[in-house]
Amino acid sequence: MSLNIDDLSPQELAALIARANKRKKLLAKRKPAAQVKAAVAKLLKSAGWTFEELYGKSAGGGSATPKKPRKAAVKRSAGKVPPKYRNPANEKETWTGRGRPPRWLAAELAAGRKLEEFLIQQ
Repeated sequence: MSLNIDDLSPQELAALIARANKRKKLLAKRKPAAQVKAAVAKLLKSAGWTFEELYGKSAGGGSATPKKPRKAAVKRSAGKVPPKYRNPANEKETWTGRGRPPRWLAAELAAGRKLEEFLIQQ
């Protein structure tokens, strides 16, 4: 809802402020949603029901049971990987073998050379 308060008269503005304060007091009396959801879930569990069994999966925008935190994403940062392939024409150009091959290597492979020819000898 968009309301332009610049167009309101002083009486309308005072009425709006009174309504806003009344709404603010009402919201302040409410318990936090998470606390209410937990209480409902506890009541349902004690009665042997689930929210989904009573209202269906889409009712109310979701489950009344407290959500479990998701598992943390696995970091795949293995640190710096040493290069496996080197451009013989330019020693500074290397590739680790991960992701898309660099342009120089893709051009060489397209010309018919084999990937093993560019391996760095350890």
